[in-house]
Amino acid sequence: QVQLVESGGGSVQAGGSLTLSCAASRYTSCMGWFRQAPGKEREGVAFKYSVGGTSYADSVKGRFTISRDSAKNTLYLKMNSLKPEDTAMYYCTAGLLGGGCSVSGRPRFRSWGQGTQVTVSS
Repeated sequence: QVQLVESGGGSVQAGGSLTLSCAASRYTSCMGWFRQAPGKEREGVAFKYSVGGTSYADSVKGRFTISRDSAKNTLYLKMNSLKPEDTAMYYCTAGLLGGGCSVSGRPRFRSWGQGTQVTVSS
């Protein structure tokens, strides 16, 4: 089991930016971010495999950037041009159980962070 600690959420106005961080207790090859808004299904946002390989939901392409610092076992999600519809609880994930390390791969993960709230006002 990988322990994950997220930080960086907050409240911003539409058009603003936030960067989420996720510190992992150890290295795993595939890490990613999900989000869930009240009354909506959980959505895979972005995933990154250790060697290259990034994948984004269509709703965030061109606005969000996922990256990782392998030396620090830390995953980041840089979110630009935020929209009210980006408002959700964001969860970091690691430890791929099944599926592929991509949005279309419908990945399943063993470890989840506690979540960090992102609120975007219009």
